Amino acid sequence: MTDPLGDMLTRIRNGQRAKKDSVLSPASKLRANVLEVLQREGYIRGFSEDATGAHLQLRIELKYFEGEPAIKHVARVSKPGRRVYSGSKELPVVRNGLGITIVSTPKGVLSDAEARAANVGGEVLAEVF
Repeated sequence: MTDPLGDMLTRIRNGQRAKKDSVLSPASKLRANVLEVLQREGYIRGFSEDATGAHLQLRIELKYFEGEPAIKHVARVSKPGRRVYSGSKELPVVRNGLGITIVSTPKGVLSDAEARAANVGGEVLAEVF
């Protein structure tokens, strides 16, 4: 697999289109950090480690509001073939602030608002609204 984070975001997107309660994704520190940001911002209900198979997996609890998915759009910005970096002043604003950008910074994986408050930039991982 060349893009593990993109794979997890696709699993979330497909799970919500199929109205699933939860989806499974292989575990990694980066994926767990991105899921923490999504949980803090209210896009997923939560996540937990699931050790039922041979490998450790993350069970992602999807969130719905009146039958509609909480995540309308999720897209990978920085891809393995073309990395995208941004300073704290140039971080992209998604849907005039209604969405978030997930950024990998030296202070950890943060949302765009948290990165601006901490005055740090980094790799723009994904955008969600």
